[in-house]
Parts: sequence; C-alpha cells; structure tokens
Amino acid sequence: MNLARPAPSRFLLGNPVVAVLRARHAGEYGPVIAALAEGGVRSIEVTLSTAGVFDLLPALARDFGYDVEIGVGTVTTPAEAEQALDAGARFLVTPVTDSTIVHAAVERAVPVFPGGLTPTELLAGWRAGATAVKVFPASAVGPGYISQLRGPFPDLEVIPSGGVAIEDAASWISAGAMAVSLGGPLLGDAFKGGDLGELTQRAAKVSRLVAEALHARDKR
Repeated sequence: MNLARPAPSRFLLGNPVVAVLRARHAGEYGPVIAALAEGGVRSIEVTLSTAGVFDLLPALARDFGYDVEIGVGTVTTPAEAEQALDAGARFLVTPVTDSTIVHAAVERAVPVFPGGLTPTELLAGWRAGATAVKVFPASAVGPGYISQLRGPFPDLEVIPSGGVAIEDAASWISAGAMAVSLGGPLLGDAFKGGDLGELTQRAAKVSRLVAEALHARDKR
C-alpha cells in the first residue's frame, strides 16, 4: 500500500515505555492509569482480554484528555481493529502478524504495533506499514535478538513485549529498541488492591532507566 507509515506519538517519543493493562473489567483502569501517568508512563495499552474495553474507552479518553494516550491491544481481527479505532484508540497492538489489521490502522494514520517473533513475521508486519513491530514473547529471545535482526533489516523498528522486567528495559533500549512494553512486572498487584503509590514508583523507575539508556545510546 502507498499510505505513509504512521509515526510514533509524542508520548512514546518522550518516554518510550508502554504499560500493558489487563484487569477483570475496564472499570478498574482509571486509578491505575492515573498512577502510571504520575510516574511518567503515558502510553497505555488496554487489552481486549479485559471486559468492557470498547464500552469504556471513550470515557477513559475523555477523562484523561491529552495527558496520556490510550491504545487497544490484543487485537486479533480487522473487525476488532475498526471497533477500537471508532472508539478512539490512539494506537493498536496485536499479538500476531495480520496485514489486514495493520492496514486498518495505517489507512486512518494511527500507529500500529503488530506482534511476531520470527524474521518472516516481523518483516511482514513492517512491510505492511507498522510503526514498529512487537517482538513477542520477548523473553524467548532477549535483547541480542535486535542486533541479529538489524543485520538483514537495518531499518526495522522494534518494541519487545512479553516477559520484559523493569530491570531488562535498559538492555532492550541499549540494543536499539524503539520502546519497551511491560505488563505484570510493572503493574504488579495494582489490580488486586496493591499500593498505587508503589506503582507510581515502579513507573518512575522504569522511565528513569530507559531515559538513561537512551542518553547513553545517543552518545555512542
């Protein structure tokens, strides 16, 4: 397709950390998003494995305005992609490589991050117009995988997701990742009554580690 590849948002460029939220119901998201934003993490992926996402996404987007960007993840069909975009998703994330989902986002100039693991899958997502490809599950390969991919695919933009710990984030950025995506290691027990102040501290920590890694990378 001849449409332009959607650029990463100012939120992701400012702090390349995506928080992946999975809960029993989207009604639980508000306080957690606020705690993450206070810690500097402002790219929020709400997943379709959580009930009520489509119903509550417009209200979440309205409540947080332009303080954060809320995207929809675990998108597996073109119909889900269109519904997410209609509900106001600021980006899309998939666990699989499906060019029709990528095209749905690209046609509406919305950043999209399709998931894959093999070089074939990742290149297919990139050629379809992805803003960056999501290496998933990242824990299966490690940061060195980016260096291997950059050999044949020097322009490929990568975001690792799945099993990325806070302490791993800097290594992925140093290896050349556009951003890092964290779920459980960042969220911890936030959806089980955990201290949201501690969540803010974890968000601030990963933000700091990533910023330091970016600074060191830029000085090379």
